[in-house]
Amino acid sequence: MIFEEYVDIIKSSELHDKCPVKKSLELLDGKWRIHVLFELSKKDTVRFGEMKRAIPKITNTMLTSTLRDLEDAGVVNRKQFNEMPPRVEYSLTESGKALMPVFFEIAKWGSKYLL
Repeated sequence: MIFEEYVDIIKSSELHDKCPVKKSLELLDGKWRIHVLFELSKKDTVRFGEMKRAIPKITNTMLTSTLRDLEDAGVVNRKQFNEMPPRVEYSLTESGKALMPVFFEIAKWGSKYLL
């Protein structure tokens, strides 16, 4: 997408609440969401404990809340297995996987302008 297309999208959003940039940024807003999405992008499935070890500064409560929010947004799948001890696995949905090129572009920009 070129800059002019971006400007057209922004200008065509009559209501501020329907702006796709605003909605996308709201999805990624929060201290831990991008960290969680990054960890989920590394593997097909990630268990809660693995995620907690990968992001050691996040509390269990905040990790649970973040995963639920991302699940509600449709970017994360949660699969619970009824076994003892209980096991839960998280993965990216197709919508979540579609975010990965966005992160790749951000990484390229950061490499060029921030390093």
